[in-house]
Amino acid sequence: MLRSLRSDDERFKALHFRPGLNLLIADRTDRSADTDSRNGVGKTSTVELLHYLLGATTRKSSLWSHKALSRHRFRLVMDWPRWEKPVTIERRPASPKIYLQPDVSRHPDFHHPGHLFEDALAAEVTLKDWQWVIERDLYRVTSPDSPVSGRTLLSFAIRRVDAGGFLQPTSSFSGQSPHEAMISLSHLFGLDVGLVTEYRTLSQQDATRKKLVEATKDPVWGKIVGRSAELRGEITAVEQRIAELREQIQRFQVVPGYEDLRREADALDRQIRELRDLDEVERHNLQQMVRATTDAAEPDDRYLEQAFQQLNVVLNGEVRRRFDEVRAFHETVVRNREKQLREETDRLERRLAEREREREQLGQTLASILQTLNQGGALDALTSLQSVLAREQATLEALRNRFQAAQTLEASRREIEARRLELESALADDLNDRAEITSEVSRLFNVFARRLYGQTHNPYLAFEARKQRLDIETRIDADGSRGIHNMVIFCFDLTAAVIAHRHGRGPDFLVHDSHLYDGVDERQVSAALQLAADVMADENMQYIVTMNTDDLRKAEAKGFDPGPHVIEPRLTDQPDGGLFGFRF
Repeated sequence: MLRSLRSDDERFKALHFRPGLNLLIADRTDRSADTDSRNGVGKTSTVELLHYLLGATTRKSSLWSHKALSRHRFRLVMDWPRWEKPVTIERRPASPKIYLQPDVSRHPDFHHPGHLFEDALAAEVTLKDWQWVIERDLYRVTSPDSPVSGRTLLSFAIRRVDAGGFLQPTSSFSGQSPHEAMISLSHLFGLDVGLVTEYRTLSQQDATRKKLVEATKDPVWGKIVGRSAELRGEITAVEQRIAELREQIQRFQVVPGYEDLRREADALDRQIRELRDLDEVERHNLQQMVRATTDAAEPDDRYLEQAFQQLNVVLNGEVRRRFDEVRAFHETVVRNREKQLREETDRLERRLAEREREREQLGQTLASILQTLNQGGALDALTSLQSVLAREQATLEALRNRFQAAQTLEASRREIEARRLELESALADDLNDRAEITSEVSRLFNVFARRLYGQTHNPYLAFEARKQRLDIETRIDADGSRGIHNMVIFCFDLTAAVIAHRHGRGPDFLVHDSHLYDGVDERQVSAALQLAADVMADENMQYIVTMNTDDLRKAEAKGFDPGPHVIEPRLTDQPDGGLFGFRF
């Protein structure tokens, strides 16, 4: 049970709790003006402070981000399972450590519950270690790897209005996964946590599958997985390339001096091309020579005599003799030029014939070398082929993995649906096997609800195995107002707390914020407080509830006696009357 809540700040209103029902009251004082409000006096802050000391993770927007609180220490004193003396839990916003006195993280031997380590000194532990100690000792979680979360379990024992804790009976904060909630409730009620956890696993797998299905529709991401039909065709093509490469490698012969032969072949090829270029030039020269030979002839001088005759000039013998000598000289020049042209033509024809023979010889040599090269290759060529083969094999392996993923993706929906049906059947069988447990829970909820609303109603709490998850349905047959809804949560939490405590799966305290009683009829407020007082006394438990004086007076008017249950001090709406002793 919780013993006290303190701070090193002298202004803080230290709270002292006792077994049974504890009423933390917020009063209006005689000095209160119409503008004074009891909102902010510390009712909800008490709930937040309990969570903070019991391992809550702080947020920047939380109560503990205020500078006014950062330098102070806050302490919770409470009983601890299998320890004779209470444990003091201390924490301050400026430090990441939790101070424990004694060090309950070193738990006494469970086989000797009365034994106390006298040398169990105080210790500072990390937040993560403290959360595990809470799971281990308050909720009897057997392993840190368990899917059961101590923080989630505490959120059912101490609901927070700011976190949406009063929205649904079977969820303790807004946005909570139904699977996470069912895992925690299965632990509290004594159901098979393993089966409920499998529902969460299937839900996660299905969510991943849906994301992948959407991703395959994207032109870029679709290439990561793809469709099995397309991948099957790609795999066939790559397998064919691999077969061809393997065949080439098997036939491949490494030629000694391959590079020397290749260089020789290149030189021969260049030489042959150079000879062809020379032939082209000399063939052109030969054509010019032939044309020049045809044009070489003595010029005709008879036109001169005709010209002189027309001029009536008669050539004398001396002129005619000189003219004959010139003609003879020209005839000699023409004959010599014809001879030189014929000789040059003959020389060009011989050189062309010689180069033709040389090209034939070089071509034969080149053909022989090329045949040798075609029959094999160099070692680096073989290595290159093997490298290409390795890359293709890697591509094939990647395609096969994608093909397997695509097939898995396409088949996963059917497999998930089939597994869900199997799980639904297994959970239904398990609920039948645990009928004694579920009957105890349902009976207790029914008793509590009828204490509030009378014997004419038939409230129920039912467990049902569904395809998607375990479903816990709570209902009080009434008008469905907000007040009724809140009392369903009250009865549900009271049932869960009692069942878990009876069977050693939960602590002996339950805490509710005053918001739970908003909109509740005064008769039900009175009945709920009296029910809580009776149940806590019978079960040796503790119920702490914050409440405004107005709501308490309504319950008192209906016969509830708050006197034995109100704890001191009472909070007020004055600036120094709140939990922290000042407004911030």
